Amino acid sequence: MTAPASAAEPRASTDDDEEVLALVRGAFQHARAGDAAALAALVDAGVPVDLRNEKGDTLLMLAAYHGHAEAVRALLQRGASVDRPNDRRQTPLAGAAFKGDVAMVGLLLEGGASVDGHGGDGRTALMFAAMFDHEGVVELLLARGASRDQADEGGVTALALARSMGAQRAAARLARQG
Repeated sequence: MTAPASAAEPRASTDDDEEVLALVRGAFQHARAGDAAALAALVDAGVPVDLRNEKGDTLLMLAAYHGHAEAVRALLQRGASVDRPNDRRQTPLAGAAFKGDVAMVGLLLEGGASVDGHGGDGRTALMFAAMFDHEGVVELLLARGASRDQADEGGVTALALARSMGAQRAAARLARQG
């Protein structure tokens, strides 16, 4: 028995579907742009606070990566998962460390981010900061208890990563910590 033609064919988008898609696209644009009020309104209206895009990035990941503190605060106040990794196994804290954004790293830590958290590959925010010689982020993470001896899944530490990338200031700081 075959299904009726109407059941076998894909359903055409309705106006409601287009509105929902526009709302979702808008939420990600607001996160990238840092429009805290618009993000808060969307989440308060029912958009999931941990909504993820095609790359696995949450609204919080995008807001943090782009350095939008007020948007990050709004999302954290609404229960965003601060340690949720994207499809590249990066957490918002790792993204902020990669960018060298000391203030954002502090905000995410205050919001409950795990200082030694990782997305499953063992690479911590300290490792990202060390690789890219972001000495201020390295300092902050160490002050907040980051383990300089933690290794990624390949057995590589933040110090080894800093040295391999020629990140002299971070390597010197991590060596002094030991």
